Amino acid sequence: MAKKFMKGNDAISEAAIMCGCRSFFGYPITPQNEIPEYMSWRMPEVGGSFVQAESEVAAINMVYGAAGAGGRTMTSSSSPGVSLKMEGISYICGADLPCVIVNIQRAGPGLGGIQPSQADYFQATKGGGHGDYHCIVYAPSTLQEAVDLTQLAFDKADEYRVPAMILGDGLLGQMMEPVEINEKKSIDVDKSWATTAWSDKSRKRAVVNSLSLDPYELEQWNLERQGRYKTIAEKEVLYKTINAEDCDILVVAYGICARIVNSVIDECSNDDLKIGMLCPLTLWPYPYEALKKLAKGKKAVLCVEMSAGQMVEDVQLAVQGEVPVKYYGRMGGVVPTAEEIYDEIVKIKEGSR
Repeated sequence: MAKKFMKGNDAISEAAIMCGCRSFFGYPITPQNEIPEYMSWRMPEVGGSFVQAESEVAAINMVYGAAGAGGRTMTSSSSPGVSLKMEGISYICGADLPCVIVNIQRAGPGLGGIQPSQADYFQATKGGGHGDYHCIVYAPSTLQEAVDLTQLAFDKADEYRVPAMILGDGLLGQMMEPVEINEKKSIDVDKSWATTAWSDKSRKRAVVNSLSLDPYELEQWNLERQGRYKTIAEKEVLYKTINAEDCDILVVAYGICARIVNSVIDECSNDDLKIGMLCPLTLWPYPYEALKKLAKGKKAVLCVEMSAGQMVEDVQLAVQGEVPVKYYGRMGGVVPTAEEIYDEIVKIKEGSR
């Protein structure tokens, strides 16, 4: 398929459709409104279902129902809306159901503002709802990555029976780039757990539920789930690097911030500053081992993010005190500039920070 110039929200939507998503449930909130708008006219064209729910709470529970029936289903929202979905996400995890959740982040807390942010990192990676659960969390930094990771999210959600989240931000959702979106067949997985009627009496009746009043049974459910999370952590870590081996200062950034750091590295290619970057593409599971290895021998590791320093905690866990970890970030929807990041790197090199 030839590349097409698309807005980020539209590209994510089309990528989902092209890999078999046939039900979408959502509710409008800026800056992700183009996703439900796009789905509202595309879903009927492919024989799918679009519902603008009465609330975010309703939307995520509709996802629960569609996922329980074994279909590929998706919802999208932005930060406050995703907060409202958290109970439903915990229920979906408790029932071991696959789905895809898109969060095009905006500034907070509270209603905050409609400008881009990365302050939902804790919510996405540490479990915003109750209980011991994880979503696989993908963090694209380009629109082509947004397309590819959206399609991968559906596959991995099906493979491991977990929700997968695309964690973008207002800039990623609203910007435009050329993308290639190809049709992708659904992976072949056993979905005998799905509630697709019970005409075949030879198999056990499928029941979707997250409730167990027997603590020992519930513990076994959780232990089995933790086993799957361990497998995901071992097999599904994704990241990319630039000059990460041969650098003095290693910058860790994801999403839009990674793009800005990339421009700093390009501008400094003829400088005496030796800068490298590790960009996580999965925020859960996090590339702890890769970062630990790359950080060895560096003057410092600088974490750049549009938050008060949420990812920096994972960076510190990975580095384990072997090199200094510095943080630079902006909040409230302010996007850090390449010049600001460059100045921070110079300060680190000169020892004034």
